[in-house]
Parts: sequence; C-alpha cells; structure tokens
Amino acid sequence: MTITTSTEDHIRIIVLDDPPAMNALAPEGLLALRQALRAAQDDDAVRVIILTGAGDRAFCTGANLKKTFPPENGFARNHLLGRETEARDGGYTRLLDLSDLQIWKPMIAAVNGYCLGGGLELALQCDLRIASSTAAFGLPEVRVASVPAVGGVQALLRAIPAAHAMKLALTGDRIDAAAALAIGLVSDVTAPEALLDEARAIAARIADNGPLAVQVVKKLAVETAHLAPADFMAQSNTAWGLLRDSTDRIEGRTAFAEKRRPNYTGN
Repeated sequence: MTITTSTEDHIRIIVLDDPPAMNALAPEGLLALRQALRAAQDDDAVRVIILTGAGDRAFCTGANLKKTFPPENGFARNHLLGRETEARDGGYTRLLDLSDLQIWKPMIAAVNGYCLGGGLELALQCDLRIASSTAAFGLPEVRVASVPAVGGVQALLRAIPAAHAMKLALTGDRIDAAAALAIGLVSDVTAPEALLDEARAIAARIADNGPLAVQVVKKLAVETAHLAPADFMAQSNTAWGLLRDSTDRIEGRTAFAEKRRPNYTGN
C-alpha cells in the first residue's frame, strides 16, 4: 500500500492507495501513513486531515494477509523493540496505534466502501466518520479465531452503545452505512460520488475556526474525558488560559465586534 497526499485550503487529504488489495494494511504502508500524519500535524498550512481509501470498493479491509505473516522472532522479544524496528521484522499491529503520534489536528475518515478489521480500528481513531451509502463496517477477527489488536473493541464501545458494539465484536457481522448512521458510528451518509465533497465541506467549516482552539478542543477530548468532573473542569480552565491572550482569540473578538470574518493565523 502506498500513501498519497494533497493539500488545498488548509485541508490535507491522505489516501490509502492500493485498490487491487482493497487498501489493505502492510508494514511499509503503515510506516508511510504514520509519516504522512506526523508531517500534517507539523505543517502550519494544514488545519484538518481527511483520511480515505483509493477507488470505490474499500476504505481499508484490515491487514494484507499476503504481507503480514508472523515474524521469525517471538512476540515477547519484538514487543520490547521500537515500533518501526518491530515492523522491519514483520510486526505491524503497533504501527496502527496512532496515539503516540499526538495528532491534535482533527481527522475525518471518509469511508468509501469496506471498512473492516484494522480498517475500522483506523477509522475509529479519527474524530469524525462519514460514509458513502455503499460503505460496510465490521470487526471480523473472531471469525478467523483472532481479536482486534489495536483497541478496536474498546474504541467501538466508546463510539456506539455497548449492545451494538458487543454484537459486532462477538459475531463478526458487517453492517451497512444506514445501520452505522442509526447507531452513531458515522455522522453522515452521502452518495458515493459526493463523499469527498461532503468531507471537504465539513473540513472547511472546521478549518475556518481558530486553529489552536480546534486542536486544544481535540486534546481536551482525548486526554480528559475519562477524568472526574472537578479534574476535567480544571484542565479545561487551564486550556482556556493558554489561549486567552493568543493573537487568534483577540482577532476573533475583534472580528465579531467589527462584523467581519476573522483572519486566523494559528498564533
């Protein structure tokens, strides 16, 4: 799998690009994806990231079974290595865990077909998920006597009601886009040809807001949602204080008073 990127109007589109393999994951592709995400986080010209799959058949169908045979060395030995070093020895699952990259820019998964196994685990790490009407979602690992390796069960339990999450995880069943919308797994369903336009429209509305504020909102959501109210309120107040004297926050109030569109710079 190769990774292609493009940027326009502060929106970076990252494409999982291996249609013949239905954009399935392999170590080299995951390493490239991680590099692309880190580059987007560090690029001031980027305010929102859209992740999608090439072609119209699949967003991502999980591991590429032809390129992810068990490594020669044992799991315990490799697990104590760095992620990239383990990947060079054939391990790949930890590469799919994006949490160490600290991507605070909002990520939108534009799901254009099958979104299965590791593909769903990838989409669940995005902040928003929108789907083509032809999309299908599932965690089929139990059907091949395995389990989601990168928190898929836990992330699904956070994303949708427990009864729906456990039904998907225990049966390995797939659901279509309409069902995913009904249970809250995705926020929007569009015609296939309109998927990227809708993703860009949502991304544009996000990109119009204060860039630092948007990233801090995501950081608060990721880092404090599990805390007790007194603790997350304190963290929120600290975050507010960090932004209080920023150029963008002052610009936002000035633009409101002058009844014009703000010109945010990310400072």
